[in-house]
Amino acid sequence: MHKIGFSRDKHRLNTGKRLTLGGIEIDSPYETVAHSDGDVLLHAISEALLGALALGDLGTHFPDSQKETKDMDSKKILANVYDMIKNKGYTLSNLDAMVHLEKPKLAAHIMPMRKTVAHILDVPVENVSIKATTGEAVDAVGRCEAIEAEAIVLLQQPATIRKL
Repeated sequence: MHKIGFSRDKHRLNTGKRLTLGGIEIDSPYETVAHSDGDVLLHAISEALLGALALGDLGTHFPDSQKETKDMDSKKILANVYDMIKNKGYTLSNLDAMVHLEKPKLAAHIMPMRKTVAHILDVPVENVSIKATTGEAVDAVGRCEAIEAEAIVLLQQPATIRKL
């Protein structure tokens, strides 16, 4: 059996020096405004996984009203969510994600992000696609006021061998 999940996450940007994205830190003139570390990519992936099995959203499992989740590493969030998925008998078949960010350019960071996500989800890097685009100077992303990420996942439940 297969299940599909989709999610989108968006955070405001402030001037800063480092941006956490896809589980890695990137030198950047901006940083996210968030309760956790603000990794919109890992948040979108986590919520897509939760959505595929109708397990709620990040706010249900990691509420921003809790001091335990303040500045939480999103790699831990993703790992915890994926444990929930595996406990339901599913694994990731593939993931496709898109990051919307005006600057900095992300081309040099795509492969490290893919490797980090693949490692957390225990899948080959070939099963993880991450792309980036700019806002073309339009809307909040284009004005460097926000960062956004979208993710879609395909989960599979290994076929059980039936005895005849």
